[in-house]
Amino acid sequence: MKKVTKAVFPAAGMGTRFLPATKANPKEMLPIVDKPLIQYAAEEAAAAGITDLIFIIGRTKRAIADHFDKAYELEVELETRGKLQALEDLRNMLPVNISYIYIRQAEALGLGHAVLCAQPAINDEPFAVLLADDLIDGKPGVTKQMCEMYNYYQCSLVGVQNVAPEETASYGIVAAEPMAPRLSRITQIVEKPAPAVAPSTLGVVGRYVLTPRIFHHLRRIERGAGGELQLTDAIADLLKEQQVLAYEFDGKRYDCGTKLGYLEATVEYALQHPEVSGEFLAYLERRFCLPCRPEPT
Repeated sequence: MKKVTKAVFPAAGMGTRFLPATKANPKEMLPIVDKPLIQYAAEEAAAAGITDLIFIIGRTKRAIADHFDKAYELEVELETRGKLQALEDLRNMLPVNISYIYIRQAEALGLGHAVLCAQPAINDEPFAVLLADDLIDGKPGVTKQMCEMYNYYQCSLVGVQNVAPEETASYGIVAAEPMAPRLSRITQIVEKPAPAVAPSTLGVVGRYVLTPRIFHHLRRIERGAGGELQLTDAIADLLKEQQVLAYEFDGKRYDCGTKLGYLEATVEYALQHPEVSGEFLAYLERRFCLPCRPEPT
């Protein structure tokens, strides 16, 4: 039985919804309070026991590699100024046993193509896929939840949640047969169906655990929705020969690929942050005339 020790982070998209902020800075580097989105995703993977982080990056994404690299000059500066806690936090962003691999996606041909680019680093092993702009607050993290499911069922899983019927055209949508709490057997998966023809309202979000057989199908699919190679289409082909499960994860998802979702995440994570939560809550109460929270009894 092989455990999941590798994770793929597709990060070669243009981030056009956040222009001009993403003109020279990847959308995955947009901060939520004091950490970029890509770090939250990497921390989630590490907490699941994953040791090999594979980033699929584009021509303008050097900042991602720089972020996880050692910053000698900055460390010396922090030590000189006596900012030892900041230095300790910088040096311990992720466990020391983590390996980083960066693969260039020469053309932005879709999520399916981005995952296919990772094959040389995956070989014949199961792996996770995390989309950093889907920030999910789960305890334990969603990747850990899904890896535990994989360890038991030994088959591919996709993370899903119920979406509004009018939003199905923005998601991969699955039809599935319930088999356990939070877990269903997928019978159909369709990329971005119109509400009138969507098989359900269970939408696929940015978490996957996949068997290496997916690469066979990624090499064979043709361009689908949006003229791109869709991971959903490869999963639909995989369904014909392997079981694929839909997992309704335990956690709150913020769609940080949209401005509204990004702002919601910023507010919620600021209210949890040990350094600023109290002052930020007081500001919100003053600014919006909210009643003070009652004292605990």
